[in-house]
Amino acid sequence: MSVEIANETTEVIDLETMRRLAAHVMTEMKVHPEAELAVLFVDEDAITKLHVEWMDEPGPTDVLSFPMDELRPGDDEKPSDPGLLGDVVICPTIAAQQAIAAKHSTDDEIRWLLSHGILHLLGFDHAAPAEERIMFALQRQLVDSFADTERS
Repeated sequence: MSVEIANETTEVIDLETMRRLAAHVMTEMKVHPEAELAVLFVDEDAITKLHVEWMDEPGPTDVLSFPMDELRPGDDEKPSDPGLLGDVVICPTIAAQQAIAAKHSTDDEIRWLLSHGILHLLGFDHAAPAEERIMFALQRQLVDSFADTERS
């Protein structure tokens, strides 16, 4: 699994932990071992430009996902096809604001956003209430299981 991560902000982000989390999510979702993912941390100006250009929505957002080969989760019998999973772009400044509102750490919020972005790349969505319940439960399960592996 190839996970490329870059931080274009002045924020301090534990890129190695983010790489391990991304690999964990991809492994748990049975993504092919040769799949590729890129994660980019950007400032508010950069995410605002992307948000306007690609989503046609004003202002900054927390995370954007740009799928490439439209890979879907695999299963125990067969992983997903190999290919380019896509790009996840996260704004740590927005994550920090959301973390305050949610009463948890910015690191926790960024972990949520990274797992959320990867799930979007794998075809999950939360437009409908039923989809939201599925996606957010899976997101929680993935972040919690990652935390368990980090503790052991």
